[in-house]
Amino acid sequence: MNPLEAPSIAPAAHPLSILFAGSGEFGVPTLAALLAAGHRILHVYTQPDRPAGRGRQLTPTPIARFATENNLPLTRTGNLNAENLPPADVLVVIAFGQKIARNIADAPRLGSINLHASRLPKYRGAAPINWAIINGETTTGNSIIRLADRMDAGAILAQSQIPIVPTETAGELHDRLAADGAPLVLSTLDQLAINRAVETRQDDSAATIAKKLSRETATIDWKDSANQIARRINGLSPWPGCRLRLLDGEKELSTVTLLRAQPVHAASAQPGYIVDAGAIAAGEGAVQILQVQPQGRRPMSFDDFRRGNRWQPGMRIESVT
Repeated sequence: MNPLEAPSIAPAAHPLSILFAGSGEFGVPTLAALLAAGHRILHVYTQPDRPAGRGRQLTPTPIARFATENNLPLTRTGNLNAENLPPADVLVVIAFGQKIARNIADAPRLGSINLHASRLPKYRGAAPINWAIINGETTTGNSIIRLADRMDAGAILAQSQIPIVPTETAGELHDRLAADGAPLVLSTLDQLAINRAVETRQDDSAATIAKKLSRETATIDWKDSANQIARRINGLSPWPGCRLRLLDGEKELSTVTLLRAQPVHAASAQPGYIVDAGAIAAGEGAVQILQVQPQGRRPMSFDDFRRGNRWQPGMRIESVT
């Protein structure tokens, strides 16, 4: 499902007056579902427009675009805590990017809830989807929690679980979790409305952190196992993306971003060199590239890339930050 499309939603049994705070595309399906279910969106809050793209033009957040397209009251703010929020039943927070003060979180009649893309207490932090793939998890899910003073540490109201598909990228998993989160939020709101929501305290001793990504995170050590490298490539696609330089001796032939890969068995070779099947030798096994994006071009299959570019056994690969 396109993450900007509303899922098929039944009317809410108990429509609520809702404030929504979000910025990233992850929250769009839920905002769409809230509208489709008949909840009253009193106001939407999002981050200010920011420069983006080659022209560095001011660009609205995905939530701002959706709110504008659907004629929802909208405020762009760099500090929600300084805003005068109207009375409401509940505040829904998704991928907002600001710490919300206790007095703001507690102001609505039913308090505030947050949708987080992991099965908490695992993967608290900025990049739970990416690190779940990088670390080799086979399942993940969403958690709906209360806002808390500590990052993603609030009591759990609901959780879902979905499998992580082999060779799935972080971008693809993001979209599936975004779609999965919408009905989870709706069902939680129904339970809150009739005072049947159950809050479960998180086990802090089991918490793990999903640290913020950077381009340095995408540097590949080809001495790692093929499994580890393939998971890093998939987990950092499409952003920040693992980039590499293809070298024939000392001559640079091309620079590409790796978008999808899988581990394969291959004849032993020095890590970071192309082997007979076109895979890249790792410390253990080899990495078969499945999809790339050449510099300045659109994503393409690796087979299409090889038809127009040299990629031969014995050539060397070098990571680029």
